[in-house]
Formats: sequence, C-alpha cells, structure tokens
Amino acid sequence: MENDYILKVSNLSKAYNLKRTSVFGKREFQNSVDDVSFNIKRGSIVGLVGESGCGKSTLSKCILNLIEASDGKVEFENKTIYDKSKKNNISKKEMTELRKDMQIIFQDPYSSLDPKMSIGKTIMEGIKKHKNIQKKDAYDIAKEALELCGLDKSYMDRYPHEFSGGQRQRIAIARVLALRPKFIICDEPTSALDVSIQSQILNLMLELKEKLNLTYLFISHNLNVVRCFCDEIIVMNEGKIVEMGYAKSIYSNPRNEYTKKLIESIPRNHPSLRQ
Repeated sequence: MENDYILKVSNLSKAYNLKRTSVFGKREFQNSVDDVSFNIKRGSIVGLVGESGCGKSTLSKCILNLIEASDGKVEFENKTIYDKSKKNNISKKEMTELRKDMQIIFQDPYSSLDPKMSIGKTIMEGIKKHKNIQKKDAYDIAKEALELCGLDKSYMDRYPHEFSGGQRQRIAIARVLALRPKFIICDEPTSALDVSIQSQILNLMLELKEKLNLTYLFISHNLNVVRCFCDEIIVMNEGKIVEMGYAKSIYSNPRNEYTKKLIESIPRNHPSLRQ
C-alpha cells in the first residue's frame, strides 16, 4: 500500500565540483550519490551498507535536506520535501516543522554534544526550538527521554565529559527522542563503541523502536550488525545502489558481485556466520 511507506526517494543524485586542471579547463563534476531510488516502510529498519566513501552519509544528508541534492525527489509521509525536476521545494518554515519528525543520530556523540552545556540544557534546547512550551514542561520531557534511554534524571545537571562513550550515545539518542520523531537516520551510531557496548545500544534502539513505533535508516559498514539488526538492506558502491532486498535473502543469496565480496570479507569464524 502507498501509505505504508514513510519515506520515498526517487532518482536522487548529488554531484560535487572537481578542481579544474587549468584556468581555462572545463569544469567537471563527480557524483557522490548517483540516481538512487528506494522506499522505506513505516516501522521497519533498513540497513544502508557499503565501504567508506561510497556515498552513504551524503545520501542521508540529502534525505534530510541538510545539503542540497543535485537531482531527484524526496517524499516524507506523502509530503514532497523537494522535487528537483519540477523545481519544487518545501519552505524553510515547513522544513523546520518537519525536522522534529525526521532526526539523525551521529557516529561520534561527543562531537555532537556541546561540552559547555549541561545534558539537560542540551536536550531542552532542541525541544524549545521545535515546541512552544514552558521551561518546566521542556525539563520534564528531557528527563523522560533520558529515562527512556536507561539514564538517571540526575544526569540532567552533568556535562558530556563526565560520561563514557556508551552513556554519551544514550544521551544523543535521548536528545533525538525528546522531539518524538517518526523516522531516524542512524549514521554509524555504534562504530565508535566497544563491542560489548555496541550490543547494549542496539538492544536499546530495538526496544525504543517497538515502544515508540519508530522507523530507522541504519547506516553502517559492518555487515554483521546490519544482518542481525535490519529487516531490509540496501548495498551501495561508488554512489549507486547495487542491490537491495530482505536481509536474510541478501546474505543467503547475494546477486551482485560487490555484495558477494562484502559478505566474503566477513571472517568465517564470526558468530553471525556460524550455523
């Protein structure tokens, strides 16, 4: 059904200017994302995998309209964010309103948290930007978001440097959840963490998905994590989608040579490959 899709991406491309080889040389462009199309079902977890530099993060920023796409169309809940072919773009006011529903969790939580701001103020800042509410209400929402992520309300008055990497990522997730989004892009959210902490964060994200009816686009270069965590997988190589489908199907019967190489590169004694 058409309404089952929370996100629709059609023929999306992002080209960057290359340096001219001479003063009078012809300007050349390189596609970081090249004619990408896919849909994401509401309530699903879709993995976006590929080696570093394949265009995953650029694609995610284009989806959220954080950077301007060169071509293509993005729709969220049947609302067009932009359609380059028709020169149709959502207004800045509408995009600001929509951002509370479309959020992103970054790889490095420390760099995404202001070291000079307490955790409470950091979370409340986003709430007050998107919701016209009193300070006390914003405080209560921030406190509830922390507790949803397994953190004590006393953390509200502390600062980022006082926490471990895993705790900081929980705080970053809480900041996103405080806005009550429907769709979250998770850009390598566990890759900077120890393996034992990775599983804790992934389990938390699964619990939150079920509890809050979230939809994730999960970006990773770690195929083992994607296999266990995602319902469907999109494989990117050099800016293009080379394969997509259900996770189990892609791992058991990959059709594209690049996908096969990625799967073959997984250590044979890794738990995800054991029978």
